[in-house]
Amino acid sequence: MTSSDAIVIGGGHNGLVCAAVLAKSGRKVLLLEAASELGGAARTEEFAPGFRVSSVAHLLNRLHPEVVKLLDLAKHGLVLQPEQSVPSLSLSTRDGPLTLAGAYGDDLVGAQASEQAAWRSLRAQLFRYAGVLKPFLSRRPPDLRGGNSLAETFSLGQAGWALKKLGKEDMRDFLRVILMNVADLLDEQLTDDRLKGLLAFDAVLGSHLGPRSPTSLLGLYYRLAGDVGGVPGAQFAPKGGMGAVVSAIAGSAAAAGVTVRTEAVVRTIRIENGRATGVILADGEELSAATVVSAADPAATFLELVGPRELDTGFVRKMRNIRNRGDAAKLHLALDRPPEFAGVDSAGHRGRLVIAPSVDHVERAFNPCKYGEFSPAPVMEVTLPSLSDPSLAPDGACVLSAVIQYAPYRLREGWQSGKAKFLAAIMAKLEEHAPGIGKRVRHADLLTPADLEQRYRMPGGHWHHGELQADQMLVSRPVFGAEGYDTPIGGLFLCGAGSHPGGGVSGTPGLNAARRILAMER
Repeated sequence: MTSSDAIVIGGGHNGLVCAAVLAKSGRKVLLLEAASELGGAARTEEFAPGFRVSSVAHLLNRLHPEVVKLLDLAKHGLVLQPEQSVPSLSLSTRDGPLTLAGAYGDDLVGAQASEQAAWRSLRAQLFRYAGVLKPFLSRRPPDLRGGNSLAETFSLGQAGWALKKLGKEDMRDFLRVILMNVADLLDEQLTDDRLKGLLAFDAVLGSHLGPRSPTSLLGLYYRLAGDVGGVPGAQFAPKGGMGAVVSAIAGSAAAAGVTVRTEAVVRTIRIENGRATGVILADGEELSAATVVSAADPAATFLELVGPRELDTGFVRKMRNIRNRGDAAKLHLALDRPPEFAGVDSAGHRGRLVIAPSVDHVERAFNPCKYGEFSPAPVMEVTLPSLSDPSLAPDGACVLSAVIQYAPYRLREGWQSGKAKFLAAIMAKLEEHAPGIGKRVRHADLLTPADLEQRYRMPGGHWHHGELQADQMLVSRPVFGAEGYDTPIGGLFLCGAGSHPGGGVSGTPGLNAARRILAMER
């Protein structure tokens, strides 16, 4: 029986980060990945001959600076420069495009002077309030059972100090707006529908929420609490796609001595006397370790790999009730030449093109999804990564990568018949903004939430492995009793997107989980 100090289940970016940090601390680490390659939903894949694309995540806006530093990702090929930050354009057939340039709107282009002033004020407020949440989102959630360590007490103190630094007026306003819907806040301070539509889209992206849903503002704060390359709000399209980020992390893990096995499907986490002692693979091979870390989604970890017999019935019930039905689809287009979006210059085509012309448009797109139907007028985030990185497409051709809202995980008519109809609705919307784009398509690959679940082992097709809403965040993520990476099973830890703070290519769950394991071993 092969023995290691730690076994990490899942070779997505969080599993790799966790494995690398443990190995750098001198542990003998074995990482098991069920697929034939590493990266999970953050890998770069060929979807048509000569055309490559970031599989699900296609922009980097949350990578934890400590992950970059601790794993020395620059040494392993990751290049992030502030001047490469991708601008965001809000497209409108009526009023033309509006651009948030720089790190999420250092400059607002295409709006009236009064709206630019209003945006500067709101942007500063959004970043101040996101700064209050940042300490909570970057570290292990507070231990409400008592017995906090000095480090945890210091962390709580930092978060409290960040709130106090706001001052009385801002502190009262922060408490007023924290659980608001994003539409109400935008209506209070802005008038330009294009800008409000863009912000509303960003707030609800990837969630089962509309902009008028309670707590939808949290999604925007979660986004802005990210910090890439030392620039809050910056977002990057890495050369080589998101797979370049995974490659750098994997390189660091290999240098630290992590042993990686692909096509290694874990069937069971072995439990003896209430403690994890290793895993059993699908082919029957047994592997032992004092510590087992799962980057898989929490429900699959406990209900399938551990099994309900090893768990308290209340804990099992909470696990089964995690809300994780995704509403986002992913579209990849292989185009014979770059499209031309109306009113967008060459620099803008290298940015993030958002088709969400108003808050009402986003809300109307969400409504059908509540009843098991896709939106006939979807909202979307479009990128053309091959314009900045020609290696992703043949000469003269172009890759289009888009995240589409809203597509219910369980379509009432079924995706077998509904997928072609949804693709037609998406292409019709793209045609409004880029006339003639349909004639340039060599190949289209549309991944519904059901496809994302099957291909990337995402429960419900949800890239956060569970809704990011107030009742499924912080000490309730994934559920109370498994909120701080350690679990009711001794020696078993979580490190994936379903654990705190959530999804996105940040590496934070993997980093925090590794630090928790090392702290408990002292």
